[in-house]
Amino acid sequence: MCGICGAVVFDGQPVARDAIQRGCAALVHRGPDHTGTWFDDGSTISVGLGATRLAILDPLPAGHQPMHSADGRYHLAFNGEIYNYHDLRRELSSLGRTFVTNSDTEVVLAACAEWGKDAFEKFNGMWALAFYDRQRKCGFLSRDRFGIKPLIYAQYGRQLLFASELRALTQLGKFDRGIDRDSLIEHLTFGYITHPRTIYRGAKRLPPGCVLAFDASGASEPEVYYDVVAASSTVDHSEYGHACGEVRSRLASAVVGRRVSDVPIGAFLSGGLDSSIIVSHLAEATGQPVQTFAVGYEGHTSYDERHYARSVAARFGTEHREVVITERDAVAMIPRVLDHLGEPVGDSSIIPTALLSEFVSRHVTVALSGDGGDELFGGYWRYLGHDALATYRKLPRMVRRLIAEPVLHSLGASRAGTLANRTRQFQKLLRAGGPDGNGAAADEFSNHIAWSRILAPTATGLFADPRSVEAFAQGVADRARAMTTDLPQGDPLNRIFSFDLRHQLPADMLQKVDIASMMFSLEVRVPFLDPGLVSLAHGLPSGFKIDRGRRKRILVDAYRGRLPDEVLERSKRGFEVPFGEFLRRGEVSDMFRDSVTREAVDSLGGLDFDGVTRLYQDHLTRRNDHADVLFALLSLCWWAKAS
Repeated sequence: MCGICGAVVFDGQPVARDAIQRGCAALVHRGPDHTGTWFDDGSTISVGLGATRLAILDPLPAGHQPMHSADGRYHLAFNGEIYNYHDLRRELSSLGRTFVTNSDTEVVLAACAEWGKDAFEKFNGMWALAFYDRQRKCGFLSRDRFGIKPLIYAQYGRQLLFASELRALTQLGKFDRGIDRDSLIEHLTFGYITHPRTIYRGAKRLPPGCVLAFDASGASEPEVYYDVVAASSTVDHSEYGHACGEVRSRLASAVVGRRVSDVPIGAFLSGGLDSSIIVSHLAEATGQPVQTFAVGYEGHTSYDERHYARSVAARFGTEHREVVITERDAVAMIPRVLDHLGEPVGDSSIIPTALLSEFVSRHVTVALSGDGGDELFGGYWRYLGHDALATYRKLPRMVRRLIAEPVLHSLGASRAGTLANRTRQFQKLLRAGGPDGNGAAADEFSNHIAWSRILAPTATGLFADPRSVEAFAQGVADRARAMTTDLPQGDPLNRIFSFDLRHQLPADMLQKVDIASMMFSLEVRVPFLDPGLVSLAHGLPSGFKIDRGRRKRILVDAYRGRLPDEVLERSKRGFEVPFGEFLRRGEVSDMFRDSVTREAVDSLGGLDFDGVTRLYQDHLTRRNDHADVLFALLSLCWWAKAS
């Protein structure tokens, strides 16, 4: 696991050495074990590569990066892990390639040299990489299928710049650093910025499953090498029992494949279904107790789920550790994370993720997580919203308008308790189908986008032009429809799962985990995003995943008897801290007021500070819960002041 950066200059000028070194310095947290650079100045094209290494496989100096072929022709900067590299090494050896290390990096180098861009369809892993053929004066950038590892690039004049993080990219050279208006809207409406955009107009995120080629004439547009729809397998609707067994088999294989490591490895264990499944297979495949890690919250029992984690740990005999977070711990982590970010991040769960990563990194260098299971198997509440809305609309309209909706809007909404959280969810439900919730003009995608927003329709006044929010949200719904036209039209819920897998997952969850874990030099692996499992899950009908209000139906049934019943039947709980409560008092309230000032808000453009103030007051008086968008505002203004 590493951080990478580099530059390609197409006019024959040399790459600035000090810029690459500054880029590496900005990435040292991703790879504290070694920093390396390599440069090649040519008459038509010049290349500079930088890498900071977190040594996981073959940690000896021979595995340092950038890595070069023995003849000096091929060069690689690589961030990630390839879990099937032993198989690829054997195949490459049969083709005459020789190896001097036991690292997967050398296998990636040889694979790119042998197969070029066709190598990626053979990889099972996570990666972001830059490859260069010095003889042919050409190369490419690549990112893994699902966007587990980040890669950001910018083109300015006759230069191509790239890095693992936006903060490092800013060290490499000039590009347009004006704020992208659509990115600003998306960040405050949904809490994330989707590829290919970043917060800067001149910087782009390489989309998952894409490769960007370059040669002496310049850089091409990103080219797709992986399409989840085309790669999906199908299961006959009558074969539910067979599908359960196949899901279990492929998950077991995915976990076993991700055990490859020359350093200590463990697993996050929240006590939720996905992390519990990972631990069950890891324990089965390991000859000694697995190291598992859970987090609890002092004084906030509604956020503390350690008893579920303990139940799973006891079932599988793990070496279980817990960290108990106090409010003081969480508050102290907020400025540490915000100072670390090179771009605004709108998901406040990055705070507990960072706290857990800091704790876990003291014991292991690699941890397995359950990310991706919700998008593949229907784990989020918003997926149930479609049936819930249909049921709600069966009530007489007068009952809805005069009784149900006034009661729902009068209740306090937050994540702090079961009733308040359910109220928050049902208030979101009423966003669908227009102001009266009738939904005559709305379809499943419009409803889904409405429920995915962190910005309530009543809060759009923080924008100088509130209409821009609705126009952007409609554009997202249109994009969702266009992205999923190849899927069966008769199963709209499955189309929504597919959209979230390709749209929100890499932009929100995967980015958040990458930033928070690598902040503490911890590698996180994601078994649910094994290509074979994704292919299977993506092809299953939605009825296998959600059925009569049951989320993750096939996972629950596949692991019945293997996991404790209390884990299988429990309600889903997000991995959060009570940021909304923190905002109403003390240090975090002061932090927000000191950062989200009129000067900071006006500098961003397109926002109305008076609207921001009304939003914050609405939250303070508990008329509404705006914790999500207020964290996004805090992150945005903090970033703007530092950039």
